[in-house]
Amino acid sequence: MNPDRGVRGPDLTTQQLYDILRLRVEVFVVEQTCPYPELDGRDLLPTTRHFWIDGPDGIESYLRVLDDGDGVQRIGRVVTAKHARGRGLAARLMTAALISVGDADSVLDAQTYARGFYEKFGYVAEGDEFDEDGIPHITMRRRLAPIR
Repeated sequence: MNPDRGVRGPDLTTQQLYDILRLRVEVFVVEQTCPYPELDGRDLLPTTRHFWIDGPDGIESYLRVLDDGDGVQRIGRVVTAKHARGRGLAARLMTAALISVGDADSVLDAQTYARGFYEKFGYVAEGDEFDEDGIPHITMRRRLAPIR
């Protein structure tokens, strides 16, 4: 897939959705030993955009952009397969996602170890660290739109 445009939820093929879910479960549930409700009902919404980079063995890196309402976009499920890390794939996807977000405010809940990664894209920590499914997180926001 060309990560520059993203695919809307209803336009995903069955195989694409399967490959996306497989990568997310491999990393978040198995590798990070974090059983969480992966199927949240948002993947197939028409306002959800999926971005990924394919490799020889399937999807190597992925993220999704959700419409949180009030003009705010939420970036989430940022994930890279263990064998593909360190090649800048997540950064390529973040760049593509932010182009699609445009000048809208965007928010994400970062695992705290990744805070510096998101700061490179203009995100600023907001509020206190919190526990999500046994992993420390921090909410981060990128504000480009004028404050209303």
